[in-house]
Amino acid sequence: MNNDGLRPVGSADRTVTMYDTTLRDGMQGIQVNYTLDDKIKIAHALDDMKIDYIEGGFPLSNEKEAAFFKQIRRENLHHASVVAFGSTRKAGGSAERDPMIRALLDAETPAVIVVGKTWKAHVEYVLQTDEEENLRMIFDSIHFLKSQGREVFFDLEHFFDGYKDDPEYARRVLRAGSDAGADCLVLCDTNGGTLPQEVASIMQALPQRELAPLGGHFHNDGGVAIANSMAAVDNGAGHIQGTVNGWGERTGNANLCTFIPNIVLKTDYHANCADRLDHLTHLSRFVAEKANIIPDRRQPYVGDASFSHKAGQHADVIGKAAHLMEHIDSRLVGNERHIVLSELAGKSTVVEKLREYGDYTKSSPVVEELTKLLKQKENDGYEYEAAEASFDLLVRRALELYRPLVKLRNYHLESYKTADAPSKTVGRIFLQLDQHELMGAAVCVGPVDTLDHALRDALVPVFPWLERITLTDFRVRVLNPESGAAARVRVFVTYSDHERSWDTVGVNENIVEASWEALIDAIEFYYNTVVLEERKPELSGTAT
Repeated sequence: MNNDGLRPVGSADRTVTMYDTTLRDGMQGIQVNYTLDDKIKIAHALDDMKIDYIEGGFPLSNEKEAAFFKQIRRENLHHASVVAFGSTRKAGGSAERDPMIRALLDAETPAVIVVGKTWKAHVEYVLQTDEEENLRMIFDSIHFLKSQGREVFFDLEHFFDGYKDDPEYARRVLRAGSDAGADCLVLCDTNGGTLPQEVASIMQALPQRELAPLGGHFHNDGGVAIANSMAAVDNGAGHIQGTVNGWGERTGNANLCTFIPNIVLKTDYHANCADRLDHLTHLSRFVAEKANIIPDRRQPYVGDASFSHKAGQHADVIGKAAHLMEHIDSRLVGNERHIVLSELAGKSTVVEKLREYGDYTKSSPVVEELTKLLKQKENDGYEYEAAEASFDLLVRRALELYRPLVKLRNYHLESYKTADAPSKTVGRIFLQLDQHELMGAAVCVGPVDTLDHALRDALVPVFPWLERITLTDFRVRVLNPESGAAARVRVFVTYSDHERSWDTVGVNENIVEASWEALIDAIEFYYNTVVLEERKPELSGTAT
């Protein structure tokens, strides 16, 4: 940049510091909640990813937050610094005696972050004080925390709105934080309504050479939190705050699962987490699992759809030159390519799906067989685009690689309701395993849940590995609603072993039978692809 007031931003020698606020701002997102144990485990996962700073929460908000800071001190983090979050002292008081400032010190973290007001309207209506006292609150709080040996970040809340309202006062807030000794001045787009060109323009107008280093904290209300974060870095910021999966207040924060690979793979900037980039997809899904939220399939880089190809023409190109259809190699971020099976698929798609089983061409008999079978099954209502595990079983059967787990003898389900009591379903299932008969039973609310629990009741004593996997999602679609109660339904289920997830499908006029088909496919997929693979060395040793 040529602006005399702007800090040099030559990218070759600049490291962007990654600051994660999943455990504080991320928890302000709807449906997001963690136990204390979850928070500790997520902190370790972030540390393993080499995230530079982990914001642990607000020590005074509740007992769980206070307990987190006590416990994290006993944990052995190798890279990340834990940060306690708070605000400036109260108007008219002193930083040394302020309960919030004392709580930040009592958290005993190496770094703290202090939020202060930049927008004059907030000074007047929220703090209910005057502009000069707000500047003193900022200076006193940061100066006192620095005197206690802490690394101090200053979040300039509503900075961009405040700057657009009164640029001079926003600059005075920056100077107050800088003069007090803040290690980083974090420019916050708290309402999430600023556009990238505004971020660039405003940052270029700041006297950066006279200030402490700048950072950025962007919300996604305008859908541009990542673009704003990139613009901030291009215009002098060396520190960016965000959350895993982009969760946070309202529509969320800048998504570190997108921002990090953008920086590492698409620019010349440095990041300390660059050598851990292949852990990113695992981190995204681990955090989602702890929040009990189904991962967003369409999330850039780490979503299931990020490297999925549906059209036959696309699959054909993938087979010849993958880089022509994918902007990066999926393995760089720990993800993998998916060739989606659908009515748009041709022989090229099937060939690509068979690649892991050997060298096949469009003229191979098994390719002809599977292409024909795929069309037939989809005509019957099956959809393998969102149920690749079921299609994998079709492939294994065609290649004679399929190993059945058990054979169904019969199942019985009976739903009942008594007066105002909740309805219940009683279920029994009988299975054949070699020459032995297995029986399982369960009582649950719905028939599908009952069937799942009865199946587990029968199988877990024989196959304890079933304890690893859980049913995480169940979806039903009516295929021919004009048929009324006799309509054909398509059931999808998702199972997870907490490291990976897979989807299966069943179709029938009877929703229970469709569910059974999807449930047993899910278990048999795991048995064939994971359990038997784990047993290969054992079986090989036995044979020897």
